[in-house]
Amino acid sequence: MRKILFVIGIALISCTSMVAQQFNIGAGAALPVGDANDVSSFGINVEANYLWEVSEQFGAGLTVGYLNYFGKTISNPIFDDVSFDDFGFLPIAASGRFQASEKFTLGLDLGFALGLSPDGIDDGFYWAPKAQYGITQSLDLVLAFRSINLDGGSFDALSLGIEFGL
Repeated sequence: MRKILFVIGIALISCTSMVAQQFNIGAGAALPVGDANDVSSFGINVEANYLWEVSEQFGAGLTVGYLNYFGKTISNPIFDDVSFDDFGFLPIAASGRFQASEKFTLGLDLGFALGLSPDGIDDGFYWAPKAQYGITQSLDLVLAFRSINLDGGSFDALSLGIEFGL
């Protein structure tokens, strides 16, 4: 995992002088849906992305983040309660952003999510379509559907957060 992050870091540093770039950091809250809702009721996400301007309306780059979904306890009057551990994932993905208007941007992240916790959690294919609304020049409101396709299922969540352009 360290080697992957090192290679991504070197790629970012070596390409910074090629074209216009933008570095963004963001955070948000997530509501697990589907299978994930059975084991978690709330999540948080943080991410950083680095985008290069491909054209006036399109940017492409890399993103890395951390997704944490808090495990829930299910009460059962007959048997013991069932408690689930927190779930943690590290998504590493390619990013694309299309600026549809001055205030509205559509995006998609495609990549791989490393399963960090609990022990034994699978890694999986990661994808996250996004819609962003520009509140100010450097602050966006971001609505995203984040999905990690795991062996035998998926871990999905609807998230709402903010993104700062640096």
